[in-house]
Amino acid sequence: MKRLRSVVSGRIWQNSSRVHLDRFVQEAGRSLSAGARVLDAGAGDAPYRARFEHARYESADFCQVDKDYAPVDFVCDLADIPVEDARYDAVLLTQVLEHLPEPQRVLRELLRILTPGGRLWLTAPLFYAEHEQPHDYYRYTQFGFLHQLRSAGFEVEHMAWLEGYAGTVSYQLKEAVLKLPHSSAAYGGGFVGGACMTVAFLLRLPLFAFSSLLAAADVRHRHVTSGQCKNYEVIARKPTAAARAA
Repeated sequence: MKRLRSVVSGRIWQNSSRVHLDRFVQEAGRSLSAGARVLDAGAGDAPYRARFEHARYESADFCQVDKDYAPVDFVCDLADIPVEDARYDAVLLTQVLEHLPEPQRVLRELLRILTPGGRLWLTAPLFYAEHEQPHDYYRYTQFGFLHQLRSAGFEVEHMAWLEGYAGTVSYQLKEAVLKLPHSSAAYGGGFVGGACMTVAFLLRLPLFAFSSLLAAADVRHRHVTSGQCKNYEVIARKPTAAARAA
């Protein structure tokens, strides 16, 4: 089982969400002109810094989770970022919103530091296991995103599934390979427990193979007309003075 965990967590199993997230961040980078200023809010180990080499990249994080962090420009609460108003042309907030106990405070702060017309590039999960405990508070539907962003003062320009349904199922199958127990007692014992244990053991490799195939298919084509997404991608804009006056 330990070897299987290593294989599933390694390069053999492709995480289509990472591919689609990198595509989304590349799009954010291409949207900025040379010298534009961008804040990576909740940057962690700053995996997307290279996507903004042409821009003035800055990062912020509270740096309180037990994980590796890149050098951070502002170690702070994202609800209180120590910069002036309208400093940034764009803010990147990827896989962070679920970790914020008071998302409205943070979104209003990001609105403050954006230039009028500046954009927030946001992703967060709908279907994902708890992680970085205890700092994991919410999951977001499309309607939850709309409510949070509009209440904070943003205009939502774009909202879509980050990955397709195949990516969601691929993730769940990978979780099944790693998390389904392999003891009769875990299923209540008896005939049913023994049968479940046996089937769970026999299905490990088929489930892993199908998970890998679905991930590869999701990279090639996102099926978004049925099922549910794992994450949403959102682009929200700070209104200009003219838009507010209209």
